[in-house]
Amino acid sequence: MADDGFDDQDWFSEDTATFGDRLAAARGAAGLTQKALAQRLGVKAGTLRNWEDDLSEPRANRLSMLGGILGVSLGWLLTGEGEGLDAPEDDAAQPPDVSALLADLRAVRVQMQQTSERLALLEKRLKALGNT
Repeated sequence: MADDGFDDQDWFSEDTATFGDRLAAARGAAGLTQKALAQRLGVKAGTLRNWEDDLSEPRANRLSMLGGILGVSLGWLLTGEGEGLDAPEDDAAQPPDVSALLADLRAVRVQMQQTSERLALLEKRLKALGNT
Protein backbone atom coordinates (compact mmCIF):
# COMPACT_ATOMS: atom_id res chain seq x y z
CA MET A 1 0.00 0.00 0.00
CA ALA A 2 1.25 3.52 -0.69
CA ASP A 3 2.52 5.37 2.34
CA ASP A 4 -0.14 8.05 2.56
CA GLY A 5 0.06 8.64 6.28
CA PHE A 6 -3.04 6.56 7.04
CA ASP A 7 -3.17 2.94 8.08
CA ASP A 8 -6.01 0.53 7.31
CA GLN A 9 -7.41 1.00 10.81
CA ASP A 10 -8.37 4.65 10.33
CA TRP A 11 -9.45 4.75 6.68
CA PHE A 12 -13.04 5.56 7.69
CA SER A 13 -12.25 7.13 11.09
CA GLU A 14 -13.72 10.41 12.24
CA ASP A 15 -10.35 12.11 11.67
CA THR A 16 -9.98 10.76 8.13
CA ALA A 17 -13.50 10.59 6.72
CA THR A 18 -16.71 12.50 7.29
CA PHE A 19 -20.19 11.12 7.86
CA GLY A 20 -20.88 11.86 4.18
CA ASP A 21 -17.76 9.97 3.08
CA ARG A 22 -18.81 6.90 5.07
CA LEU A 23 -22.39 7.12 3.82
CA ALA A 24 -21.28 7.37 0.19
CA ALA A 25 -18.85 4.47 0.64
CA ALA A 26 -21.47 2.26 2.27
CA ARG A 27 -24.01 3.13 -0.42
CA GLY A 28 -21.48 2.28 -3.13
CA ALA A 29 -20.55 -0.98 -1.42
CA ALA A 30 -24.25 -1.89 -1.30
CA GLY A 31 -24.49 -1.25 -5.05
CA LEU A 32 -27.10 1.49 -4.69
CA THR A 33 -27.33 4.78 -6.55
CA GLN A 34 -28.20 7.95 -4.67
CA LYS A 35 -31.62 7.88 -6.30
CA ALA A 36 -32.27 4.25 -5.37
CA LEU A 37 -31.24 4.73 -1.73
CA ALA A 38 -33.24 7.94 -1.47
CA GLN A 39 -36.35 6.11 -2.74
CA ARG A 40 -35.88 3.32 -0.18
CA LEU A 41 -35.55 5.93 2.58
CA GLY A 42 -38.50 7.98 1.36
CA VAL A 43 -36.43 11.15 0.86
CA LYS A 44 -35.50 13.23 -2.17
CA ALA A 45 -32.27 12.41 -4.00
CA GLY A 46 -31.11 15.96 -3.27
CA THR A 47 -31.53 15.33 0.45
CA LEU A 48 -29.34 12.25 0.25
CA ARG A 49 -26.81 14.16 -1.85
CA ASN A 50 -26.67 16.86 0.85
CA TRP A 51 -26.00 14.17 3.47
CA GLU A 52 -23.17 12.72 1.38
CA ASP A 53 -21.76 16.22 0.78
CA ASP A 54 -21.95 16.94 4.54
CA LEU A 55 -24.28 19.88 3.96
CA SER A 56 -26.92 18.42 6.26
CA GLU A 57 -27.47 15.36 8.43
CA PRO A 58 -30.34 12.90 8.64
CA ARG A 59 -32.59 12.64 11.66
CA ALA A 60 -32.27 9.69 14.01
CA ASN A 61 -35.02 7.64 12.34
CA ARG A 62 -33.33 7.97 8.93
CA LEU A 63 -29.94 7.11 10.46
CA SER A 64 -31.41 3.90 11.80
CA MET A 65 -32.89 3.08 8.41
CA LEU A 66 -29.57 3.84 6.69
CA GLY A 67 -27.70 1.46 8.96
CA GLY A 68 -30.20 -1.31 8.28
CA ILE A 69 -30.32 -0.83 4.52
CA LEU A 70 -26.55 -0.47 4.14
CA GLY A 71 -25.61 -3.17 6.65
CA VAL A 72 -23.45 -0.92 8.85
CA SER A 73 -23.80 0.20 12.45
CA LEU A 74 -24.97 3.66 13.44
CA GLY A 75 -21.71 4.13 15.31
CA TRP A 76 -19.72 3.41 12.17
CA LEU A 77 -21.77 5.84 10.10
CA LEU A 78 -21.30 8.57 12.70
CA THR A 79 -17.71 7.98 13.81
CA GLY A 80 -16.12 5.22 11.75
CA GLU A 81 -16.02 2.92 14.77
CA GLY A 82 -18.04 -0.26 14.96
CA GLU A 83 -19.37 -2.59 12.31
CA GLY A 84 -18.90 -1.07 8.88
CA LEU A 85 -16.78 -1.32 5.77
CA ASP A 86 -13.21 -2.52 5.62
CA ALA A 87 -10.52 -0.29 4.18
CA PRO A 88 -10.04 -0.68 0.43
CA GLU A 89 -7.68 -3.45 -0.67
CA ASP A 90 -4.03 -2.64 -1.36
CA ASP A 91 -4.43 -3.04 -5.11
CA ALA A 92 -7.12 -0.35 -5.05
CA ALA A 93 -4.90 2.07 -3.12
CA GLN A 94 -4.55 5.53 -4.53
CA PRO A 95 -1.23 7.07 -5.49
CA PRO A 96 0.32 9.19 -2.70
CA ASP A 97 -0.32 12.45 -4.53
CA VAL A 98 -4.05 11.68 -4.82
CA SER A 99 -4.21 10.67 -1.16
CA ALA A 100 -2.45 13.89 -0.17
CA LEU A 101 -4.91 15.95 -2.21
CA LEU A 102 -7.86 14.14 -0.62
CA ALA A 103 -6.43 14.81 2.84
CA ASP A 104 -6.01 18.50 1.94
CA LEU A 105 -9.59 18.65 0.65
CA ARG A 106 -10.90 17.12 3.87
CA ALA A 107 -8.89 19.64 5.90
CA VAL A 108 -10.33 22.52 3.86
CA ARG A 109 -13.84 21.08 4.34
CA VAL A 110 -13.35 21.04 8.11
CA GLN A 111 -12.01 24.61 8.04
CA MET A 112 -14.99 25.74 5.96
CA GLN A 113 -17.41 24.11 8.39
CA GLN A 114 -15.69 25.77 11.35
CA THR A 115 -15.73 29.13 9.56
CA SER A 116 -19.41 28.69 8.75
CA GLU A 117 -20.18 27.94 12.39
CA ARG A 118 -18.17 30.99 13.48
CA LEU A 119 -20.03 33.18 10.97
CA ALA A 120 -23.36 31.94 12.31
CA LEU A 121 -22.28 32.78 15.86
CA LEU A 122 -21.13 36.25 14.84
CA GLU A 123 -24.39 36.84 12.97
CA LYS A 124 -26.35 35.79 16.06
CA ARG A 125 -24.34 38.15 18.26
CA LEU A 126 -24.81 41.00 15.78
CA LYS A 127 -28.56 40.44 15.69
CA ALA A 128 -28.65 40.42 19.48
CA LEU A 129 -26.83 43.77 19.55
CA GLY A 130 -29.31 45.19 17.03
CA ASN A 131 -32.25 44.19 19.23
CA THR A 132 -30.97 46.06 22.30
